[in-house]
Amino acid sequence: MPAAGKRRESDLIKEAEAVVIECSDGVALHGHIWSATSKRSNGNVVINPASGVAARYYHYYARFLAEHGFDVLTYDYRGIGLSRPERLRDCGYRWRDWGERDFDAALRFMEAQRPGRELFVVGHSIGGFLPGLSAHCDRVARMLAVGAQYGNWRDYAPDHRGRLFAKWHLLMPAITLLAGYFPGRCLGWLEDLPKDVALDWAFQRGWNSPRSAAKKDASKSFEDFHAPILGLTVTDDEIATVQAIRRGLYHYRNARVEEVLLAPDDLGFPRIGHFDLFHARHAAGFWLDTLLWLRDGTNPWPHKKPPEHLVFA
Repeated sequence: MPAAGKRRESDLIKEAEAVVIECSDGVALHGHIWSATSKRSNGNVVINPASGVAARYYHYYARFLAEHGFDVLTYDYRGIGLSRPERLRDCGYRWRDWGERDFDAALRFMEAQRPGRELFVVGHSIGGFLPGLSAHCDRVARMLAVGAQYGNWRDYAPDHRGRLFAKWHLLMPAITLLAGYFPGRCLGWLEDLPKDVALDWAFQRGWNSPRSAAKKDASKSFEDFHAPILGLTVTDDEIATVQAIRRGLYHYRNARVEEVLLAPDDLGFPRIGHFDLFHARHAAGFWLDTLLWLRDGTNPWPHKKPPEHLVFA
C-alpha cells in the first residue's frame, strides 16, 4: 500500500474505538466499533470478512454505515490481521471456529455493547456462511450476504475453474503443508492463514461429504437461523457464481432468502469481481442501495433475480 494510503487508513482508524472480544475458548479477537453519528440508531451491524481478508478492508464501509445511523463492529477472525497470534504455525485454528466461536463472540459482544437494538450482519464470501454456525444465530434480525459461499471448486465459473482449482485446491494446500501455515501475504494471495483453515478451505473438510458428522452438526445449527437474507452476487464473480451462493445459502433452510444477480453495468463499472463491492468507489451507488435492506428490509434490486435453472450439483 502506498504511503498516502497508509496515512488515510491511519486517519480513518482514529474515528473508531479499538475493542477486544473474548471467545468462549479464551481466544482474544481484535476489532473496532464505529459509532453512529446520528442520535437515532438504526441498529447494530457486524461485518464478517471474506477468507484471508483483514477487517481493515471494510473500514470505509463501516464508517459509511455509521454515518447513516448504525453502530458497526469490524473484527478479524482468529489467525487473521489484528487477531493473528505470535506464532501462526500449529495454532490449531479451524475454519468452522470462525463461525462457532468468533462470529458467535462478536454477536454477543455487540449485543452487550449496544443493548436493546436489532442486530444485522453483512457477510462477505465465507462471512455470509459463518453466522449459521453460531449457537446464538437466532438473534440476527437480517443479513446481507455478498458473494456468500465456501469455495466449492465445482461452482467456479467454467472459464476460470481450472486456474482456481490449481491455485486454491492444489497449490495452497501444498504450500501450507510445507510451510506449516499459508503464507498468503508473501505470495500476494490475500492474508496469511492458519494451516487448518487453509486445508479446510482447500479440501472442503466437513462441507461436502453427506456422511460427514461435521456437516450434519453444521446443518443442525443453521436450523435456528430465521432472519431474512439478501444473497447477492455479480455476473463476473468467478468464485461466487449463482451456483456457489445457492450451495452456501441452501444451509439456511428456515430463512427467507432473496437472490440478486447484478451485472457490473448495473453499478456503473466495467468490472466488479469477488472483492470490489466494499471498495469506497461504490459509496454513492451500491453502498447507498444496501441501506434499503439493512434499515428497512427492502430489496433494492427486486427485478435482478438470477435464472431459476442455475442450480448446484
